[in-house]
Amino acid sequence: MKKIIISSVAMALLVFSGCADKEPAVDERVQEEVVVAQEAEPVRTEVVSAEDSSIDENAMSSSDSNEMNMANLEKDLSTVYFDFDKFNIRPDMQSRVTDSANVANGAASAFTVKLEGNCDEWGSDEYNFALGLKRASSVKKALVSEGVSESRITMVSYGESNPVCTEKTRECWAQNRRVDFKLLP
Repeated sequence: MKKIIISSVAMALLVFSGCADKEPAVDERVQEEVVVAQEAEPVRTEVVSAEDSSIDENAMSSSDSNEMNMANLEKDLSTVYFDFDKFNIRPDMQSRVTDSANVANGAASAFTVKLEGNCDEWGSDEYNFALGLKRASSVKKALVSEGVSESRITMVSYGESNPVCTEKTRECWAQNRRVDFKLLP
């Protein structure tokens, strides 16, 4: 009777545990900030008169120009590439980190910098998520050493789930081992 109960419990645990989801690993501070920001923002409803519509158009155009400004600045932030199964910044990539730090400290100083760690398809999902986070972390440390405020940098790992190339070649896999820069308002 004891064996039946133990084996039933073991089977139930196996059935209910299932497979791990393939979700990106996210910097927990960012999730907490988003939750706090969402809770802090009150929901407002307003009646807008014809006189107030010019104010709303100006606000919308400034937010559109802000997004265009972010998109233009993101073009100046260079992707950092990594060697197979490595997370240290290669010497030939150091100039890209320095140039991106100059942009982050200059024209993009009003924005938060999001570092997106990526990997090739080799290795398990869990391993690649961890490696992507280590790559983003090494770029973050390099940016901080270049003078970018640590509080302005967030990290996320996409593991192998965000490839830029899907061919089965060494050159293609090398393109997927990277950290991308994004700007957030």
